[in-house]
This record gives sequence, C-alpha cells and structure tokens, in this order.
Amino acid sequence: MKQLVVFDLDGTLAQSKSAVDEEMSKLLYSLLTVVKVAIISGGAWPQFQQQVLAKLPGVKNLERLFILPTCGTQFYEYKQEWNKLYAEDFTPAEKKKITDALNSVVNTLGYKAPHLWGDAIEDRGSQITFSALGQEAPLEEKKKWDPDFAKRQRMKGLLDNMIPEFSVNLGGTTSVDITKPGIDKAYGIHKLRSILHIPIDKMLFAGDAIFPGGNDYPAREAGVDCIKVRDPDETKRVIETIIACYTR
Repeated sequence: MKQLVVFDLDGTLAQSKSAVDEEMSKLLYSLLTVVKVAIISGGAWPQFQQQVLAKLPGVKNLERLFILPTCGTQFYEYKQEWNKLYAEDFTPAEKKKITDALNSVVNTLGYKAPHLWGDAIEDRGSQITFSALGQEAPLEEKKKWDPDFAKRQRMKGLLDNMIPEFSVNLGGTTSVDITKPGIDKAYGIHKLRSILHIPIDKMLFAGDAIFPGGNDYPAREAGVDCIKVRDPDETKRVIETIIACYTR
C-alpha cells in the first residue's frame, strides 16, 4: 500500500487557474483520512490557497497534507497554521536572464498575443512562468492556444539552448515553467522523501502532463509510480478507487 499520494494541480485536481469543485474538495478531504497527500504544481502559494485550501470542508487531518508550489521549489506543511520550510529563489540576475530569453523566444516565434489577460511573465520567486495569453486568461481561450503542446515544445527547444543552466518544463494549458537546474517535480519528490521519510516506492503520483517535456514527467523520472489522467473528472475516479482500496 502507498503511504503518500502526490497530485499535480491544474488539469489534474482543477481546471487551469480554477478552484477545485465541491466533489473534488470532499474527495481530497476524505483521502486525507486514509493516506498522506501532497500537491505539487507550477503555481505560486496564493494559487493553492485560492484553488484548494479555501475550498476544503474543514481543517481535520491537514497535518497529512503537504503543499509544494512552483514545481517543488517551495514546501509548506500544516502545524496549526501553514508554514514554509524552504524556497529555492532566483537571484535578480537570474530572473533578468530568464525574462530576456522568454521575450526573445516569444518574438522569434511570433507568439506575442494581440491581447493579454494579465502579465504574460510572472515572477514566482523560485520560478518564472510564461503564460501565453496572460495569467488571468479565460480557460476557453487558453484551451485553444496550444492543445497539443506543440507551440510550447518549440519554445522549450529554443530556451534549452539559450538558458541551458535552467530547467524548462511545460504545464497547464499555456504555461512554460522555468526553475533552477535540477529543481522540478523530481526535486519535490526527493524533498518529500527526505522530509517525510517515505520511500519513493511508497508514493503514487497523478498528473495530466506525464510526457517528455511535461512538467509532471520529472516525477516519473524520479521513479514514482504514476497515473496519467486526462482531466479532474478522471482524477476523481482515481481518488475514489484509492479510498476504496484502503477502506475495503
């Protein structure tokens, strides 16, 4: 039996930049009664607060929930309140180099959107995230922009050559996430192992971007047993199955 179930957020527990729905919040809350749970995503801490934590039906068993924003470059645990254990932040010079590279690639590929909903490039401290249509773009617009990840794969190819000292991963519906080298969801998995003292073979990961270049793929590379889901509805069925296995 697994001791820890790890989830991606956008596209896995909720639609991009949206809150988990009532059914998902209840399922997650129930899951905490049978196993420890972690959530790793490219989003910043406030995104987790708004999308997940504010929607849970209570605070019981939250000490069994672990939050890893910005692809595992930050780690939060609950002990009467949420506390940050670490953050792998960029220096100002690193942030400028990444931002300049993103702007250059966007211009080279002609990906500059005629209209933005919010900033296209967001500084999340330990991660720089590019969102093609802006951070607050409507989900329906975002789904149209790069449904097969092809545009962002081209971006990644150029960025890997321009800033090889950083990790470039694809996530969400329009996002490219850039972190320090070796700091991705695999890094988060290893942090979970060392902090919680749970072996990797006792973990299970569920995400929608488990493919080469996807920001969930490093979890598979870390050796975790993975379940690729299409969307939050499929994740709900996975959670139901896990709960059933633990309570039968």
